Amino acid sequence: MDRPQLFTRGLSGLSQSTETNSPAEQRDDAKRNFLKTMRPLPTQHYWNVFFDRQTKEQSPDNKEEYSVELEQVGTQIESVQDFWRYNNNMPVANIKMRESLYLFKSGFKPVWEDRRNIKGGSWTFRVPKTSGPDFWTHVQMLAIGEQLEESLAEGDQLCGVGLSVRFNSHLITIWHRDASKQASIDGMLACVLADIPAELRPRPDNYFYKKHSEHAGFKVPPELQHLVDGGVKTADASPTA
Repeated sequence: MDRPQLFTRGLSGLSQSTETNSPAEQRDDAKRNFLKTMRPLPTQHYWNVFFDRQTKEQSPDNKEEYSVELEQVGTQIESVQDFWRYNNNMPVANIKMRESLYLFKSGFKPVWEDRRNIKGGSWTFRVPKTSGPDFWTHVQMLAIGEQLEESLAEGDQLCGVGLSVRFNSHLITIWHRDASKQASIDGMLACVLADIPAELRPRPDNYFYKKHSEHAGFKVPPELQHLVDGGVKTADASPTA
């Protein structure tokens, strides 16, 4: 009787190098080949990456103001593999002063006055540039892994997370829709502080919460004024909202 064939597709590199590779190298090769054959692990939500390249403008009263030039980067993130592909190819060190990077749920934009964000707010963590990239990765993983979403009060939603470069620090933000829910505000902070390794944890005076409407540059579009005056429901967060 003929023996059944052993299919080794994708493992030829390992079989050809067993005489020259060490056992540790062989294990690494096998692991890489195994990961290549894994099916994508889908994320619960789809995510988009935005890049904000702010430009300086002169206001009528001769004050310097910055305008947002927001652009979407790459394709939609739909799996854990998609996330790591983006994260590994977007080095924070290449982001320049006053530029920002955002990872937001599909359908949301990192703009305070967007109709889905206008009644929301965000936590801001000021971290040294030396630890900023690691802190940023942890916060993004909390977002796509749904831990931040689970920390919110009922009826609230996570919008996304962002990183902005300043002179000697990174500002890492976590946005949600309903700033009136104190349980959400407390829950997000507790989630981050519980996950961040001790060596990355910022001092209490280096993080704060703020409603979007409390920022000096916040301007309500006339067509959305009724949302600010009368409140906004968060249950309309489907892609068509």
